[in-house]
Amino acid sequence: MKQIKKDFETNFTGWSFIVAAALLLFGWILSPHHIGEYIVESDFTEVGKDVWFWIWMYRIHIFGWVTMGIALFALVSITARKPYRVLILPGAGMTIIGTFTLAIAAAYFYNHGAWGVGKTANLSPEELKEFMNNLLFTNQYVTCFIRFGRIFSGVGLILMGAGFVKWKMISSWLGWFTIILGFAAMSIILFIPDNFEIYKPIFYVKVLWLVLMGVTLLKQGVNLTETK
Repeated sequence: MKQIKKDFETNFTGWSFIVAAALLLFGWILSPHHIGEYIVESDFTEVGKDVWFWIWMYRIHIFGWVTMGIALFALVSITARKPYRVLILPGAGMTIIGTFTLAIAAAYFYNHGAWGVGKTANLSPEELKEFMNNLLFTNQYVTCFIRFGRIFSGVGLILMGAGFVKWKMISSWLGWFTIILGFAAMSIILFIPDNFEIYKPIFYVKVLWLVLMGVTLLKQGVNLTETK
């Protein structure tokens, strides 16, 4: 017998996905300046032009990652039961780990971007060069966070998508979309050298995925029919 779950739990989860998408997208597109894979000298100059607005937009963007984590935890609370849990739990878990890794990397850029505006003011070229050299090691760590956050998320999306497709928990096309998104996110990082511009479209596709997940859960709920 088909068992569709559509109640407060699915509504909360659906809206969490949609709110996450809105925070991520608007925090990003409204920001007056975007830092790339790592902080460079010119970032401090650009951020300093409207530092408080930049700070608030970055806060909104970071809370988008946090809200995405909340949405995934909520999804797990609904679906982590036999037989779905063998794919959904590790899939959502990996995606959550990747999501919060990206949030931590974004928080570093947010903190150092604002902090650096004051620290680099009135520095001579030689002093600025020394300041940037002192950031080099931390920059490399954060770049690593970004890369592995994207890879972890990609692996998690593949596993979750496989669960969606295998048990028809949501529309099949959305399950396959989840799998393809995961492969794309993971493959770009693994097979293409660091290039922020190449990865940019994946961010927007992930925002679209969040919206589609939210709308699907609100309109259709989730299919929890037990199958062998």
